[in-house]
Amino acid sequence: MSDAHNEHESAIKTPKQLIAAVIGFFAVVILGIVLLVQYVTTDKLTGRGSNSQEPDEIAARLAPVADNGFTLKDASGPKVLQSGEAIYTSTCAACHGSGAAGAPKFGDAGAWGARIAQGFDTLVKHANEGLRAMPAKGGNPELADVEIARAVAYMGNSAGGKFKEPEAPAAAEAK
Repeated sequence: MSDAHNEHESAIKTPKQLIAAVIGFFAVVILGIVLLVQYVTTDKLTGRGSNSQEPDEIAARLAPVADNGFTLKDASGPKVLQSGEAIYTSTCAACHGSGAAGAPKFGDAGAWGARIAQGFDTLVKHANEGLRAMPAKGGNPELADVEIARAVAYMGNSAGGKFKEPEAPAAAEAK
């Protein structure tokens, strides 16, 4: 045999050196983990340095959701009729704001011109009964006919119509 067998020697020659190398390896790994944890956790936490623990902030988080601008209305009370703008914003804007499903856009005189020429009563009839893709009363069956007429007047007037917003009927006011 040749001496080629002895050319591949390790730096670890004794069991003491092997134990020292294993302990050193684990020490380096543990030190690396500790440094990594330090690096990850040294960022400013969101709750630190804020006023989130002030009594007012805690009370605001614990307040009932119903207290955040919601108004409870009496279902047995008389119906309060809304303005044309309020109806447009709550119901009609979903389609007429974007022109969805071929709806004429709010304020687009070109799209509304032929419709305005048909007359106010025809527009109100179409809005109440529905037409093509538009559902009856814009999909909100709780709207009164007067509210629909007000919304039609509001949208028509935004596109150059000269419609007068209807007043509430006397019977609705007496209830």
